[in-house]
Amino acid sequence: MNPSTDIRPARTSDHPVLVKAIQTWWEESRTPEQARMLSLLLPRLFLQHFASSSLVAEDEAGVRAFLVGFFSPDHPEQAYIHFVGVDPHCRGQGLARRLYTTFFDHAIAAGRCEVHAITSPQNTGSIAFHKALEFTVDGEDKGISVHSDYDGPGEDRVAFRRSLIHSVPRGT
Repeated sequence: MNPSTDIRPARTSDHPVLVKAIQTWWEESRTPEQARMLSLLLPRLFLQHFASSSLVAEDEAGVRAFLVGFFSPDHPEQAYIHFVGVDPHCRGQGLARRLYTTFFDHAIAAGRCEVHAITSPQNTGSIAFHKALEFTVDGEDKGISVHSDYDGPGEDRVAFRRSLIHSVPRGT
């Protein structure tokens, strides 16, 4: 990872860059139409309303990764990670882990004690990554790791949860 990669809060003005990144960074694993459809999971409203809890990693070359997350208004103990992307040229260098740990620190500072996330059952890399970060799979202890129709008919998801209770912000 480039040591000059900085992590900063997202801005609404980042939206077009992040949409383009989604369409470009996933082009090896999806058709252009599938990548465009994936980018629709990040409407501008996420950066209009949750920019301060979302993160962008950038260096002199531009945006290298991002994490869009928020602190739940309905569940004051929870934070949620909605979308994460890392430039394929930067994968495997710890950048996603840095974004997640920064988000964890911010969630703890905001009084949150757990973080939730989801992914598709086909995304084995994401599942392994979340498990490596000490997320547990909701329902796994009951032998149910895939939630059928979670996001609508045929839209199955794996749901994760991570406790922050034993975590300590690095800044303290």
